This record gives sequence, structure tokens and C-alpha cells, in this order.
Amino acid sequence: MKKIGLILVVTLISLPLFSKHVGVVSFLSPPIEPPAFAWTMTTHNFGKIKVNVPVSHEFRFTNSGDAPLVISSVQASCGCTVTDYSKDPIAPGAEGYVKTTYNAARVGVFTKTVTVTANAEESVAQLSIKGEVVE
Repeated sequence: MKKIGLILVVTLISLPLFSKHVGVVSFLSPPIEPPAFAWTMTTHNFGKIKVNVPVSHEFRFTNSGDAPLVISSVQASCGCTVTDYSKDPIAPGAEGYVKTTYNAARVGVFTKTVTVTANAEESVAQLSIKGEVVE
């Protein structure tokens, strides 16, 4: 009976040491911040633009985390907007971009969104472009 009690006490004392091994290491080293977008701006207004003249804007960001940031997809809200973006991993402190090109085929006011998905702390970012297409 004493042996069972001793084994139980030793097990209960040593269990947290094995399950928290990673916690001990992270306690000794500073925490690693996940990748994060730090956008210079998330909305761009083209103002008045001419019909049938495509316009572009490049949204810039910095990876403010401690791990590489990888963009997995960039989706425009309609077929009238084409996107390009940083395809390689963005190192901590480095800059990346998402470029939007709007095909100004119709006269009138427009607002379009671009959804950026990445391995960042906030995994989805929403960008928007707007303006007015005139004759």
C-alpha cells in the first residue's frame, strides 16, 4: 500500500514537469509573436477616373510579427478588379504588397473590396478601393 501511495505521489509531482516542458522553454525565452499585417492604409480613393482607363493602387504592409508572413490568397469582390501580391514569405520587419487594378468599364460610383488571407494573427484582412468613373 505504501508503494502504491509513493508511486502515485511521484507520478503526480512529475506529470506537470513533462506536460509543461514546452512551457519551461518559453518561460526562459521571450514569446514569439505570430506574423501580423501593419498596413500603411486599407482604403484607397481613386477620385474621378476616365471610363475605359484601368487604374491601379499598391497597398503596402510590414510584417510586424516575429515569424514569416505568407499570403495564401487574395480575392477581389468582382471580376472587374485584378490583383497581384507578394508571393514569397515576408520576413519579420520586411515589407510586402497587394496591388489592385480596377477596370473602369462602366460610368458611375464604385466601391470594391479585396480580401487577403494569410497566416497572420488576424488571418483575414479587408482592403477597399473606390472612386467615380466619368465620361
